[in-house]
Amino acid sequence: MATQRATRAYRDRFHESFARTYFRRFADCLVSSVGVGTYLGDATDEADDRYHDAVVEALESGVNVVDTAVNYRHQRSERTVGRAIDDADVDREAVLVATKGGFVPFDGERPADAAAYVEEEFVESGLLDPEDLVMGNSLAPDFLEWSLDRSLSNLDLETVDLYYVHNPEAQLARFDRETVYDKLEDTFTALEERAAAGDLRHYGVATWEAFRVRPDHDKHLSLSEVVSRARAASDRAGTTATHFRAVQLPFNVHMADAFTLDVHEGADGPQSALSFAREAGLDVFTSASILQGDLAETGEIPEAVEAKLAGDTPAQRAINFARSAPGVTCALVGTGSPDHVAENVAAGTFSPMGAEAFDSVFE
Repeated sequence: MATQRATRAYRDRFHESFARTYFRRFADCLVSSVGVGTYLGDATDEADDRYHDAVVEALESGVNVVDTAVNYRHQRSERTVGRAIDDADVDREAVLVATKGGFVPFDGERPADAAAYVEEEFVESGLLDPEDLVMGNSLAPDFLEWSLDRSLSNLDLETVDLYYVHNPEAQLARFDRETVYDKLEDTFTALEERAAAGDLRHYGVATWEAFRVRPDHDKHLSLSEVVSRARAASDRAGTTATHFRAVQLPFNVHMADAFTLDVHEGADGPQSALSFAREAGLDVFTSASILQGDLAETGEIPEAVEAKLAGDTPAQRAINFARSAPGVTCALVGTGSPDHVAENVAAGTFSPMGAEAFDSVFE
């Protein structure tokens, strides 16, 4: 488990290499504002080796946030992250490890008959009720607990630092919002209990659309209602305070809705997802920070925006756009090869934009 002592020692080891505010607070820990994502890539041994070397290099260069999920690359990403943490010359307690559950994972490779595999492994075993399964996604507490156990095994860890419920908006394809909120509260209750047992330290929700679309959108979920359900779950579980701590959502120069759309009801009226999260004490981790590599290409960032961003390369400037947004703790960057580690990490050697400069981008 990441600890205050170890993350502070990690900061002290690397902070002179980076610009101001590179290390940021997460609970009582200090974490890098550039993190490693592990979503893309083939489910092959060769891709595993590249990811392993990339994660090791990142951890040994000043990045102590690693994000994965049980279904990424058919469980291979988690297993590779586990090996990399063990092999890297860093203290395990200096690393924030985040993973996710919610999508049915295959095991190492995609089976020839995916439907038959799901039926046999998850439905016939009683782990999943077909009614709970929507687009490969389930919020059933028993399934999420099974997923957490599998993640702990894959990562070879006793505790996950941050565990996300993965894309709950997928459930809206079958259920109404109130039902989805009820499902989330049940799952949050189970996660509160697992936090009390020491299997996870914090939990949150990782989304693609839910928090950055308007209330009339069929994938919208209210962040204020989700927070309310987490508090109710804490009461049900008998924990002294909710362990709900973070949200993950896409954020980049072309997908800035989490900053520009005031769609979440706060104490003083509608707020953006980033503003609401900041006032609620939630940490925000951005996915798609370089839009799966697109923003690393010259000309993809609008010239007027790029001129205000520090960095030697388009990728670094894109990362620094995400790092500059108010309320963002860490910008995650997919890093499936060691070839890109040095460039991505070096984004943190440049100072992010200040609040006024960031606001001016949208004027």
